[in-house]
Amino acid sequence: MGTLRWAAGRVGGALVVLWLVATAIFIGVRLIPGDPAEAIMGGPGSQASAEALAAARADYGLDEPLRVQYLMFLGKLLRLDFGTSYALRDPVLGIMGQVLPQTIVLSLLALLLAWVLALVFAAASLRATRVGAVLGNAVEIIAAAVPHFWLGAVLIMVFSSTLGWLPAVDNGTGAGLVLPVLTLALPLAGFLTQLMRDSLSTALASPFSLAARARGDSRLQVFWRHGLRHAALPALGMTGWAFSSLLSGAVVVEAVFARPGLGRALLSAVLSRDIPMVTGIALFSAAIYMVVMALTEGIERALHPAGVDS
Repeated sequence: MGTLRWAAGRVGGALVVLWLVATAIFIGVRLIPGDPAEAIMGGPGSQASAEALAAARADYGLDEPLRVQYLMFLGKLLRLDFGTSYALRDPVLGIMGQVLPQTIVLSLLALLLAWVLALVFAAASLRATRVGAVLGNAVEIIAAAVPHFWLGAVLIMVFSSTLGWLPAVDNGTGAGLVLPVLTLALPLAGFLTQLMRDSLSTALASPFSLAARARGDSRLQVFWRHGLRHAALPALGMTGWAFSSLLSGAVVVEAVFARPGLGRALLSAVLSRDIPMVTGIALFSAAIYMVVMALTEGIERALHPAGVDS
């Protein structure tokens, strides 16, 4: 019953968050200066006639009172009807179905690499000298703070322009994924390493770790058998946030490396005032974030149920 109550609470909370996001989008897009009908007709440069603009407002319900527009907006979302893209003239749901897998693959690979790097760095900190620990801490802080666009530009200059090892833009191959994945993963790895290193120090100084050392286990054995689970819990709790940050970082990374995906589609939609595309991508991103948060919390409950319930 506890699990069912937890799942019901998560579903209810997700619906409330999606409703709030949808409401914020509805209000935000109507605060943008300009006439939405002009965006429907192709932008101010389309030189659409007054009759054509009036017809566009009638077709999209923009001539209705704001309350009626809001109810129509929510009704379409309940039917998963995100409308038609103003710029591409295709259903938004179909467009997102084409670009979403690209961003999901990029984000998942970056998340996996960030976790691997964080585990390696956390394990290496066990044998580091005082000077090595200070240098490692400095590298972690710098990696966590570096902007994606700057890091991407540096990686392109080093590995593409100078060394010629990897392509500077996405070419549809595995090699074209390396630099975008590194650009997303390195800042996140620095952040996760800081969380894991602090938790690891606490776990290795705890009574159960000292008892394991007294039984003859090496420091590395204690790390893998006892310390890792406790050290990973704080970082695991941030994985939902981390994945959402990767989705937002994909907006920059996909633009830098000319990679098709959800982030690049969102950037183009914002620049062209493509309201249906902006709405669909924002709600999809919020839904993905809620799903990932629920999954990570479920894993936390499985690893340490007492700590989560308390």
